[in-house]
Amino acid sequence: MSQVFRDAVSIEALNALSRNTLIEHLGIAFTAAGEDWISATMPVDERTRQPYGILHGGASVVLAETLGSSAGNLCVDTTAQVCVGLEINANHIRAVRAGTVTGTARAVHVGRSTQVWDIRIEDEAGKLVCTSRLTLAVVPAVRPG
Repeated sequence: MSQVFRDAVSIEALNALSRNTLIEHLGIAFTAAGEDWISATMPVDERTRQPYGILHGGASVVLAETLGSSAGNLCVDTTAQVCVGLEINANHIRAVRAGTVTGTARAVHVGRSTQVWDIRIEDEAGKLVCTSRLTLAVVPAVRPG
C-alpha cells in the first residue's frame, strides 16, 4: 500500500496526545512511522502483567487498538472526521514475562467510511507475541459545546 497518511507523521505529537490517558499510564510510546504504518513500544512490567507474571492479553489489545486508532486518525481530517473502533480481535501467540514489546500497525484498507488495520506485536527477539486486526468506522467529528 502506498502513502495513506494525510501529512507527515510527528512521533512527538502522537506521544503528546497520549499524555494523561491510559496510553501513557501503560507506558506506551510511539517510536516510528512510515507511509502506511506506525510503531509503538510497551513495557512488560507491573502495569501490564497479569497475576501469573506474563503480559496481560488485555494490555496487548490496548496496544493494538492504540496503534490502529492512531494510525486511522492520521488518515483523515480530524476537524471533520474521526476514526473509532468497530471491532478488534487478537490472537495471543507467545507469553512474555519482562522487557518491552513492539507493535506495528499496517493499513489493509483505508476507505471513506471504514478502515482495517493489521497489528503485529513482537518481543525483543522479534518473535510474534500477538496478532490483531482492528476495524474502524470513519464518522463525523463531534464538536464540543
